[in-house]
Amino acid sequence: MASQTRPRRRNLWIYAFLMPTFVLYGVYTIYPIVASYWYSFVEWNGFSAEQRFVGVSNYEAVLADPLFWSSVRITLLFMLVVAPLRIFGAFFLAILLNSPRLPFARFFRTVYFLPVVTTTAIIGVVMRFILDPGAGPVAAVVGLFGLPPVDLLGDSATALVTTALVYVWKFFGITMIYWLAALQTIPQDVYDAARVDGAGGARIFRHITLPMLLPFLLIITVLTIEDCFHAFDLMQTMTAGGPFYSTEIIEIYIYRWAFAASIPQLGFASAAAVLFGVLVLVVVALQAWATLTSQRLRSQGTEKGRA
Repeated sequence: MASQTRPRRRNLWIYAFLMPTFVLYGVYTIYPIVASYWYSFVEWNGFSAEQRFVGVSNYEAVLADPLFWSSVRITLLFMLVVAPLRIFGAFFLAILLNSPRLPFARFFRTVYFLPVVTTTAIIGVVMRFILDPGAGPVAAVVGLFGLPPVDLLGDSATALVTTALVYVWKFFGITMIYWLAALQTIPQDVYDAARVDGAGGARIFRHITLPMLLPFLLIITVLTIEDCFHAFDLMQTMTAGGPFYSTEIIEIYIYRWAFAASIPQLGFASAAAVLFGVLVLVVVALQAWATLTSQRLRSQGTEKGRA
């Protein structure tokens, strides 16, 4: 009897220590998600107790707003700029840093990873000062060559690209760590056997490294693309969606209607947030389908070649 009581007591202690996490996660994550679905069907300013049910009117208003579709286009464009640079740039950097012949490899890994652990909002504020056309260091360096100052964040033609490059630099290290972890899964014996057979570095990279890293490509791509949809803190501190809505991604669009408007529209913003969630799911699903299809076609082509 005592032997049965001890495991129960131990399980109770485990649940007791896990309970704060469950409660906090439920209150600050699960509840807001569920509540946003309800708010999307009501007209509510977030302050008054009255919530008037309006059905799908909020969704119709969001879909009829040109600025919503502009924010969708800007978000997708931001993703198309950021994701390839992070995925493939970090891949080639990880190949270099994974080489045992490279001196100070650990030092360089730390240097590239440092921006990841730095607060994103702080980086946005600092980069805004650095790129200030009036008193920033970039303007001072440009002035040394007798050139006029360039307002990279104040010009709608360059603001999105500038913020995208800063975002790539900020989170470049985490994608690099993904690739380094993937490279560690390749047994060293495979490389040694290939070198004994006379294979050079290029052939080893093409016939061993790339094929064995393909399964990780889907995971890293999905993680990176999903991460590209969450650039609110950097974009808000650098441009706040300007100039002229040229950097207003969907998250800033939602924030503007929910908190920054003269009369907040929580129902309207919640409907936009729900549509944003659907967009993220669709993009990730399409990316996963395309990657799996390409892998299946590649494996079929390999089987035909062997036959």
